[in-house]
Amino acid sequence: MSRVVFDISLSLDGFVTAAPRTAEQPLGPGGVQLHGWLVDHEYLERAVADLGAVVAGRTTYDHSIPGWRADGPSGPARRPVFVVTHEAPEAGTVPEGGVYTFVTDGIESAIDQARAAAAGRTVTVMGGADLGRRCLAAGLVDELSLHVAPVLFGSGTPMFAGLDAGHVALELLEAVGTPETVHLRYRVVRPDG
Repeated sequence: MSRVVFDISLSLDGFVTAAPRTAEQPLGPGGVQLHGWLVDHEYLERAVADLGAVVAGRTTYDHSIPGWRADGPSGPARRPVFVVTHEAPEAGTVPEGGVYTFVTDGIESAIDQARAAAAGRTVTVMGGADLGRRCLAAGLVDELSLHVAPVLFGSGTPMFAGLDAGHVALELLEAVGTPETVHLRYRVVRPDG
């Protein structure tokens, strides 16, 4: 069965965007620094090699589609993307021949569809803090993959504030430091083992 990994970049003080966010700067002032690690092509190639499918929130989709276009975040690999949303976009606004499926019946359905499409490879939940918190609270996440940027924002969108999952025990699987980020990978420890 596919493992589900919540993958997100954040500041050292735990924010996934800086404040204030605007249409011109959806990550807030200086927020692009969170993704400075994307220059590490070897790390990206390793991640995409095992990627079977992606689950993203609607805000992430809306902000990213100009760069992703029809291929999605995996680029030429064209892995399927399941976008959790209350309402699918209007016809004609989605790139023709795109990899996107819009899921309007909840995160559990999106994860189930992504697992089926992934065929045993990794399902990555990416994008916003809200989707990640909801997936963690629902017990749908097997691992956390955090990319911690060397910056303090002081305010913005907090990653874990308001997490409605109670105590979540984690086991460190990997820690890799680069000048742009520290990659941390944790297994979610289930109470039943």
